[in-house]
Amino acid sequence: MNLNSISCAIRILNLNHKIIPSTLNIFRFCRNNFTSIMNKPSVYITRQVNEEALDILREHCEITSWTGEGPVPRDELLRKIEDKNALFCMLTDQINSEVLNKAGKKLQIVATMSVGYDHLDVDEIKKRKIKMAYTPDILTDATAELTVALLLATSRRILEANEAAKNGEWKAWSPFWLCGTGLQNSTVGIVGFGRIGQEIAKRLKSFKPKNIVYYNRSEKADEAKLVDAKRVTFDKLLAKSDFVIVSCSLTQDTQHLFNENAFNKMKRTAIFVNTSRGGVVDQDALIKALENKIILGAGLDVMTPEPLPLHNPLFKLKNCVILPHIGSACIQTRKEMAILCAKNIIAALRGEELPSELII
Repeated sequence: MNLNSISCAIRILNLNHKIIPSTLNIFRFCRNNFTSIMNKPSVYITRQVNEEALDILREHCEITSWTGEGPVPRDELLRKIEDKNALFCMLTDQINSEVLNKAGKKLQIVATMSVGYDHLDVDEIKKRKIKMAYTPDILTDATAELTVALLLATSRRILEANEAAKNGEWKAWSPFWLCGTGLQNSTVGIVGFGRIGQEIAKRLKSFKPKNIVYYNRSEKADEAKLVDAKRVTFDKLLAKSDFVIVSCSLTQDTQHLFNENAFNKMKRTAIFVNTSRGGVVDQDALIKALENKIILGAGLDVMTPEPLPLHNPLFKLKNCVILPHIGSACIQTRKEMAILCAKNIIAALRGEELPSELII
């Protein structure tokens, strides 16, 4: 049915005085809203998300989404993104000029359901005057919690102990068997003292470390005062810290920040924890540091590549705990991230201020 046929139907119904008024009203509504209905902006979603987020988008947009297992295949993304007004993507999707060229000139916003944005070609997106949005703050608490859990699992050798209990190694209580490193009276070093780094520090404060130090591009004096933290140089943090926690973004400056030179400057009793991005670490250098006991242990929620191949040497090391990138994997957190992503898209399509625009 097109607009002319709707108008014709209304004229016929007006001539028939016995017609039910509600039916006539329905046709009038269709006529008055036909243009807006047919011109709804279109959104492509690269993974399955929660119904609350979809409902927000459905009210204003036509939705197409990838519903298969795992990340959307590249050829599928390139095919489906054509002529879309908005892209709802994930950190597993590389959004570069190839994707943007396929999208065409209608694309108004790229909204990622993540706080990291190293998968976005920021310069290319900005050049085309396409808005960008991300989901900061929401995942801060969940990621901080996971970081503390990973640190404890690594330093207290929890996975080793669990395996020992299951495979029969546990014969009797022993005074020094499976002893780990405690946080009390230690020095904790945090690389990247943004939202997540600060929340990690707050949680670790209750474990009574002697010192909390941080390395950050800028001074965070007020935030540091809350946890009695002190800003130091990168080299000093490496040399003094019993626990080194990585919570910085992946940029050109932080790519392979933790290399062979950095690991050699750390204590041989140091525990290294990374919940930021795998690219911050030279993984071959980390493997060497763990194998040669240059550092005591490592807890990783992020690696390169992801998923980490099963033959990777890290899986064979007892002093390395590996998690499958679950830093923000709380049910409510992920739901709220998707909802914020949807709200960013609607705001952009309406020409309104975005709740969390990515401005670089």
